[in-house]
Formats: sequence, structure tokens, C-alpha cells
Amino acid sequence: MNGKTKPPNYTVSSGTSNTRLYVSMFLSIVYDHLINPGHWTEDMRDHALQPADLDDRNMLVVDVGGGTGFTTLGIVKHVDANNVTILDQSPHQLAKAKQKEPLKDCEIVEGDAENLPFRTDYADRYVSAGSIEYWPDPQRGIKEAYRVLKLGGKACLIGPVHPTFWLSRFFADVWMLFPKEEEYIEWFEKAGFKDVQLKRIGPKWYRGVRRHGLIMGCSVTGIKPASGDSPLELGPKEEDVEKPVNPFVFLLRFALGASAATWFVLVPIYMWLKDQVVPKGQPI
Repeated sequence: MNGKTKPPNYTVSSGTSNTRLYVSMFLSIVYDHLINPGHWTEDMRDHALQPADLDDRNMLVVDVGGGTGFTTLGIVKHVDANNVTILDQSPHQLAKAKQKEPLKDCEIVEGDAENLPFRTDYADRYVSAGSIEYWPDPQRGIKEAYRVLKLGGKACLIGPVHPTFWLSRFFADVWMLFPKEEEYIEWFEKAGFKDVQLKRIGPKWYRGVRRHGLIMGCSVTGIKPASGDSPLELGPKEEDVEKPVNPFVFLLRFALGASAATWFVLVPIYMWLKDQVVPKGQPI
């Protein structure tokens, strides 16, 4: 990204943020059985976690926005479960994580990705997969990632990429945050991370065409070069938590969000079918 291009301000009203949380609560029922098989498979997860360098079973890891624990299952392959903390805002999703036997020794914490309940210089690794989509202010969340890491610690953030196809772009914009790849890099660098790297990921049907976007499309890593808080200074949160939400506006947002969720469930099915029909070597 050149110096003249500024990422859009993703800070949203509490109404939009709450709508995303309600949609997330609804999706928690089907994440492991419907969403993950199309957008976040075990192969993708393991591929995306490789840059996190989970190479010590005793390192402290925080899985922010860990939800139902699908990504955490990949983390505990390399790190002892009693050294891993799963944090999420949704008690519905955390309840799913608690039921998984490999995660029974993990610490479960209900909390906010933009205001983490961990001390500064706490963790060796910060992992967040499929969570940034719901953050009202991504820059604030990445700043928090920097703060809670130890000197030399590494953050690994896995998230969506922005579609170019008009209908997918419309649904992406009304449902969640689908950042551009260069925006991830700029957010990390502004927070103070060094050696920022972006790795593209995708399901088996993915052939390099990102016009529909991908709910899990890239894995971004950065290293904390100095102890303490992030050098980036931000003002107070801009969410208007006191303003009541218009019920009609809420219902409209929820309906659009549910429609978008349905669309992005159908897209991988459509792309998988094309992958079976279109000759190999040709983009789909």
C-alpha cells in the first residue's frame, strides 16, 4: 500500500456491532458442521498456523476469538492445553469449546478482543482466526495483540479477504469486515510489529481467483520488537453504547446478515462444483 492510501475507518456503531454478535451467536450452532467444512478446513487451519511457529509445548498462547475451539484444536497439537487460553465474547461458542476433550485443560475466558484481560508482556504467541470480521475497530484489536505479547513474541491473525465480485462484495460489506491484504499489513505495522508477513490460504477448490473473497483467506504474522505497550496511540472507543438501537434497523441488519451468511455458505458449494467440472489448470 502506498503512503497516500488510507484504510477505511472500520469503527461501527453499537447497533452494527451487536448485530454481528447476534449473527455470530446464531452461527455458533452450525460453525463446526456447516461453516468450517467450506471455509476453514483442518488442512487450511494447519497451513495457516505454520507461520505462528508453535514450536514449544510450554509456550503461553492466547487464542482470541477462539469461538468453538476449532483453531485451538490445531494449536494444542503443538502446545500443551494447560498453556492455552481461549477467549471469546460469545458464551454460546465457548460452551462448544468446553465440550471438546482435547481442550478440557485450556483456560476459557469470556472477553473482548479490543480490551484483552491479560497483562502487558504476557504471552509468547497470540493467535486469532475468524474473529477480526466482528471487531468494530481492527486497529485497536491488533494494538492489543501487540500489548499482551512478550518481547520477541509473535502474533498470527487469520482472516478474510475482500471480494471483487459485486454481489459477494455487497454481502461481505453488510455482514462482516473483509479487509484487503494491504490493510492487514498496514494495521500490523502501525501497531509496531516488525517482520510482518502475509500468507495466502484457501480451501482445496481454490485456484487463485478471489473474486468471491474467502472467509479465511490469509494468515498475517508479526513479531513484537520491544517490551511494553504498542507505540500507536488511539483515542477512546467510538462505539455509542448508550444510544438505543432502532428495532426496525436491527431487524433489517439481522436479515441482511443472515442473508449474507447464507450466501457465503452457498459460495463454497458452488465453487466446489465448478472445481469438479472445470478442467484442471483453468481458473474458476
